[in-house]
Parts: sequence; structure tokens; C-alpha cells
Amino acid sequence: MNLLPKLGLLAALVLSPAMALAADITGTGKRFFACDYSKKIMAIVGADGKVEWKRKMDGGCHDAWILADGKILWTPSGDKIFEIDPKTDTETLIYDSRKHGGVNEPVEIHAFQPNSDGTITVFESGPKRAVEIDRSGKILKTVSFPFMEGDPHHQTRNARKLANGNYLLAMSKSSKIAEVDPQGAIVWEYKTQGECYSAIRLTNGNTLIGGGFSHRVFEVDPAGKEVWAISESELPGIKLGYVAQVQRLANGNTVIVNCHAGPTNPQIVEVDAAKKVVWSYRDFENFGNSVPVGFVIDQTAVR
Repeated sequence: MNLLPKLGLLAALVLSPAMALAADITGTGKRFFACDYSKKIMAIVGADGKVEWKRKMDGGCHDAWILADGKILWTPSGDKIFEIDPKTDTETLIYDSRKHGGVNEPVEIHAFQPNSDGTITVFESGPKRAVEIDRSGKILKTVSFPFMEGDPHHQTRNARKLANGNYLLAMSKSSKIAEVDPQGAIVWEYKTQGECYSAIRLTNGNTLIGGGFSHRVFEVDPAGKEVWAISESELPGIKLGYVAQVQRLANGNTVIVNCHAGPTNPQIVEVDAAKKVVWSYRDFENFGNSVPVGFVIDQTAVR
């Protein structure tokens, strides 16, 4: 089912490999996905820095995933989730909070996650809940988060379902990271210094946090002790703006999405454990100053 006419989205633009690069790249490049809501664009960029595929989008974008088959799941930060097939330029509605979820109040989806069993976990700000759905949009389970604070736009940004079945919430308004069990009870929490955007649970049990307007990325252990961090001006020649999504690669390196940092700074940075920049990507022709979503296309990475 192609919903492009209803959404007013433009057709995908497949760029010729011969097109000149607009990007300023340092280090060894990575193939990645990113979206920018100032230019209303989402794109896949090759390790050589050339744009392989891009598409205009309607609305914002606070979360997206590329599946093993190459299809893209994304939300325009509204009340819907879509699946895009880049090969056929078709878009399918996967979930509608009102149609499938029965929601009759303001709702914003800033996070969702495809699971290994084929289901999808959707986090709805406004209704303050997570819903587990199948690929038809049918709700299989609902978990309420009544402790969320603020309006639907600020209750939570990224959130993730953990391997133990719990949920990890980056609660923007509350300036708090919370792990919540399937009954909706908080079993672990960490108070951040100001607004936070993302949190991921690492294989070592620590939590990696994208600190939003605190201009930093940091890692805390289960006891809440900070064990690793990068501050606003710690990287040579780079300033961190709004630190949005973060990703931990299998080699231990950390990918940082550097949103709202201005045209002199890269939008995506990869650092090693010693905080050395091993790759950076700056492109203000294809992307703008509002890139909250970006990730290296690697199914083994933690995000």
C-alpha cells in the first residue's frame, strides 16, 4: 500500500555515484542512515561519503530503524509508524495510534523498536504508555507509565525495550533515565543534569546516555556512577551541541549524533574508548542543523 499521495512525500531520489561529494569527512567512513527535520530529508550515506538514497519526509523524525531486509521503519514524530521499501519506493502504514491504538488525545511517538520476534514496541507520549504490536498494527500488550511528566512533546525522547523485558526510558522533561518492568514499576533510575535524549543499555550492564542540551555523552554503571564521559569542548576542534542518539559499536567505539551544533561542527562523530575521534561527518548541503537521528548501519551495534 503506497501512502505517498496522502502524506505529500516526494519520490525517493537515487543519486548517481558520480555526483560530487558535499561532505567533509575525517577518518575511516561508515555507512549510515540519518534524517534532518530542517531540510525534511532522510538518507543512506555510503562509507565513501556519497549519498546512496534519499527521500523527502513530511514532519520530524526522532527515531528510525533499518531492518535486515533493507526496509526502513520511521515515525514522523506524530502518531504513526511507516515502513519504506527503498527498492520499490513504496510506503506502508504499520501503526496509527488513533486507528489501531484507540487513542483520542494528543500523542507523539518519539521512539519505537523492532524486536527479534517480529513485534514492534511503540512508546507513546501523551497516553504515557508502551504498546507491543504485530506487523498489522494489532496491539498485543500495553504498559502504562503514569509517572511521566510534561506535555506529549517532552515526556520522553528515545526509549528502548531491554533483553530482560524491561523498558529503558529517556524522560526529557523529568531529566531522568528510568528502567521500568513489564508491570510499569520503576526498578532503576538515574537523574541527569538537564534534558536527556537517549539511553541504551550496554552489554556490560552500563547505560550510555545522550545528554541533549547538557552538551555531553556519558556512561554510568548500575550503581549510578559515571565511568566515562565526553563534555562539550573536550574533542579537539569539535563542539557538542544537542547530543541526540548514541550508538555503541562492536569494536567499543561510540557514535554520537551532534544536533544543533552549527555548520562548523560535524553532525556525526565516532570516538574510541580513549575519546579519540576516529570518524566525523559534516554535510550542510544534504543535511542541515537539525539531525537528531543517525546511526551506523550495523545490525550488531547497540542502539
